[in-house]
Amino acid sequence: MIQNTTNVEIPPKAIEGAAKQSRLSFGLAVTAMASHDDRIVVISADTLDLIGLRSFKDRFPNRLIEVGIAEQTAMGVASGLATVGLRPFVCGYAPFITARSMEQLRNDIAYANQRVVIGAAASGVSLGVAGGTHHAVEDLALMRSLPNMTVLVPADAHQAWHATKATSGISGPVYIRLGGRIEEPPVTEQENAFQVGKAQLVREGTDITIIACGCMVAPALTAAEGLKIRGVSARVLNVHTIKPLDATAILSSASETRKIVTAEEHRVTGGLGGAVAELLSQHLPTPMRLVGMPDKFAIVGPTDKVREHYHMDANGISQACLDLME
Repeated sequence: MIQNTTNVEIPPKAIEGAAKQSRLSFGLAVTAMASHDDRIVVISADTLDLIGLRSFKDRFPNRLIEVGIAEQTAMGVASGLATVGLRPFVCGYAPFITARSMEQLRNDIAYANQRVVIGAAASGVSLGVAGGTHHAVEDLALMRSLPNMTVLVPADAHQAWHATKATSGISGPVYIRLGGRIEEPPVTEQENAFQVGKAQLVREGTDITIIACGCMVAPALTAAEGLKIRGVSARVLNVHTIKPLDATAILSSASETRKIVTAEEHRVTGGLGGAVAELLSQHLPTPMRLVGMPDKFAIVGPTDKVREHYHMDANGISQACLDLME
C-alpha cells in the first residue's frame, strides 16, 4: 500500500557535497531517517563506500549489518528483520542485488510483501569498463514484474534524497535504482515535491513527448532544447516511478502531442519503454520510438562511450524524435 506522500523537505547542504551522485544521496537520506527512527537498519552487500554508509556505521554501529558479497543472504536477513517490525534498507550493486538474489527477492521480499527498501547503485552501464557482468540493464524488467514491488528511478541526487524519504509512506517492498561513480547533472530543484506514482513535467511541449527516467532525463532535456531550434516542440516527462506508473500523465501527453519517445539506460524490453507501450496499446495506441539498450550485451568501455555507441544520449533521443516526426 502506498500512502499519498509528498515530500517537500529540503535536502541538507551535504547533498551538494555528494558529488552529484544519487547513490551517495541515498546513503545520506537513510542516515538522516535513522536519526529519527530507531527501527531503521542497513544491510550492506559490500557497499559501505559505494552508498556512502561510513557515517551511518559511525553513528549507528549496532544497526548496520555487513554481509559482504552475499546478496542472497542480504535478502533473507532483511526479510527476517522486517518480520519483527524493523525497517531494513538493503544496499547493493544493481546487477547483483537483482539478478543474483532474484529467488530470495521474489519469495522472501515480494511474495511476503515485506517492508524492505532496496537501494541498487551502479545501475545501467555506469560500470561500463567492468563488462557485461557488471551492467544492470534488465533490473527494471525484473523488479516491475514482481507483485507488491514499487520501483523508483530518481533523476538526480536531489530526487534520490526525496525518493528515499518517501519510502516511509510505503508499506511494501521498494526498489530504488541509483547511479554509479559518475556525475549526474542536476535536473530537479532541491525543494521539488516528490510523490510516488506521480510523473514530473520538466518541460512543456506540444509536438512530441519524451518520457525519460533516471540518468536519461538530463539528455532528454538537452535533446528537447536542440529540437526547438529545428522547430519541434518537445515535452519532457520525468517518470521517476516505473511502478506504479502514472497512467494519467502518460495518456494525457499521448493525447495532446500524439507521439511518444521513451528514453532509459536499460534494455528496451521490459523497462520504462515496455511499461509505456503496454499502457498505450491498451488505452490509446500512439506512435512510439524506444531509446535504450538493444537485445544484446553491451560493449566494454567508458560509460559515456558505451552510451554513445547505443544512442543512449541526447543525439540518440533527438534522432528518435525526428524519425517519428517524419
